[in-house]
Amino acid sequence: MKASSAFLALAVAAALLVAPAHAVTPGERLPDPAMEARARAITSELRCLVCQNQSVDDSDASLAKDLRVLVREKLKEGLSDAQVKDYVHARYGDFVLLRPPLKLDTILLWTAPLLALLAGAAAVFVAARRRAAPEGPAALTEAERARLKALGVADEAREDEKTRPL
Repeated sequence: MKASSAFLALAVAAALLVAPAHAVTPGERLPDPAMEARARAITSELRCLVCQNQSVDDSDASLAKDLRVLVREKLKEGLSDAQVKDYVHARYGDFVLLRPPLKLDTILLWTAPLLALLAGAAAVFVAARRRAAPEGPAALTEAERARLKALGVADEAREDEKTRPL
């Protein structure tokens, strides 16, 4: 019984450590819970321009705070969620979106994981083929045997071929 409660306490502690850390300060929050939920939904889809792989909602950077405040101001002005995202996107470009749109400029972003997977598969295939390739010198061609015979070493070459392991 004691071990199970210790395990439960450890599991709860691990869950709390893994939970996402939201950097929104109480002063940034909107009084209307519905509007605050909309703001959090928008900022969770925007990339922190300083941290790069964190959302604006999770980042402690001052620029992320400014973006959170900007989103909340635009929502207070009565803009829709799509209009707020479009405003931030127009101001900062595709990089600010955690899921950039699929277009010619961002095609490499979307295809990079597939290209990396294909490159890895090709490397494994090439390595496997090199391992399976037979080792040792290839058998002499008739032209090479004639040349060796002309040089007077044809008999040695035949002896080497006879004694060479297969």
